Amino acid sequence: MEEKTINALRWIISILNKHNIPYGIGGGFAAHMYGSNRKVNDIDFSLSGKYFPIIVSETKDYITSGPKHYSNAKWDCDTLSLKYNDQEIDITDIDTLRMSNKEQDKWFKTKDYFRKYETVPIEFQGMIIQFIDPRDLVAYKKELADQNHLYQASDVEAVEKYIKAKIIPENLLMLQ
Repeated sequence: MEEKTINALRWIISILNKHNIPYGIGGGFAAHMYGSNRKVNDIDFSLSGKYFPIIVSETKDYITSGPKHYSNAKWDCDTLSLKYNDQEIDITDIDTLRMSNKEQDKWFKTKDYFRKYETVPIEFQGMIIQFIDPRDLVAYKKELADQNHLYQASDVEAVEKYIKAKIIPENLLMLQ
């Protein structure tokens, strides 16, 4: 992973921790941490938009966009984008985040659809970082199958392999 990514991660995590802001990292960065071998382009955070004023005050010199409402055929949400030493960081308000399904004929609130599990803490470069649960990440990535298909397919494959190796399947838990 590039040094600029690690430095940006350390910077934004320190701000979130300083203010006790709960978050989950998703997207390609999370997929990378769960075993995908593709390059990390940006760092995607999901958190409550009620924290945007705090984040804006701490990061005002690095804001490239927002906070603002963003909407297209796939997404409908409030966002904030930062660039720290050439590393992009995208922050999405989980309270407003809506996503269309793969066929783009139905919308759903992602916190109701994906947040079935808690975030997963992972130690990385001396930091404890909260990631979206890999099961939620797979469900989310499968809904993106039409966008960047090769990235999504390789991410899903890697994360599903991680799940099989690290997580006891839920149906086995019921048998115990």
